[in-house]
Amino acid sequence: MSAFVNKKSRVIIQGFTGQHATFHAEEAIKTGTTIVGGVTPGKGGTNHINLPVFDTVRQAVDQTGADVSGIFVPPAFAADAIMEAIDAGVKVIVVIADGIPVQDMVRVKRYLVGKDSIIIGPNTPGIITPGECKVGIMPAHIYKPGRIGVVSRSGTLNYEAVEQMTALGYGQSTSVGIGGDPVNGCDFITCLKAFQDDPDTDAIVMIGEIGGPQEVAAAEWAKQHVTKPIVGFVAGVSAPPGRRMGHAGAIISGESDTANAKMDRMEALGIAVVRNPAKIGETIKRAFG
Repeated sequence: MSAFVNKKSRVIIQGFTGQHATFHAEEAIKTGTTIVGGVTPGKGGTNHINLPVFDTVRQAVDQTGADVSGIFVPPAFAADAIMEAIDAGVKVIVVIADGIPVQDMVRVKRYLVGKDSIIIGPNTPGIITPGECKVGIMPAHIYKPGRIGVVSRSGTLNYEAVEQMTALGYGQSTSVGIGGDPVNGCDFITCLKAFQDDPDTDAIVMIGEIGGPQEVAAAEWAKQHVTKPIVGFVAGVSAPPGRRMGHAGAIISGESDTANAKMDRMEALGIAVVRNPAKIGETIKRAFG
């Protein structure tokens, strides 16, 4: 088992023949990911990196049995690409693009109602089950197979936490970057539920940021539904109120949005909170033994 992707996942890449998509598809194949083809409109019927190219996602799914898509298309076209993947029945849709208009994602979220696809992102480094499946842009060499699930709004802090825990001998069952945009696909609660239900995940690391109520809502949900230990961290302790910090979603709009306020509330709800990102690995060691 794992959360969302595993060695049985059959992956296609939308925007397949582009430079970035090509590089990351080749890197994913090196890690054992089963990439079965890709989509670039107008190039259907050709081959790229020895894999078939299709004009539409529907053709790709019908001919390859793909159930996961990595979307490497420019922000202006991303919403259409996501909805095309939803229409084709793709179960897990990973959206790398940064800068997709908020209105476009609102439209996508409305389109998703009543359908069973999971959207990871946008503005995400992706998802990886080490040694089995990688869909995204993360440096695969820092991830090792293990039993700790990781979910993060920040790609960079995801890497930092993983590198620290890997150095201490703790591997990851699955690591998910949910993305830092104000309107994204899956949220912390979706990932916590997947990790709680995964028999190969023993503990969870949750990394948040300033802005929005996601982290506290997840901690409140976890208090009632998660039996596995959780280590949490929220980035942005020194961020000034009212100023966007890097991500479109990372902006303090009220006292409850500050990093310290979130961490205080998470701690009160039973999460082992890390106050210094340099000590994430140490805290994991103490919390998980």
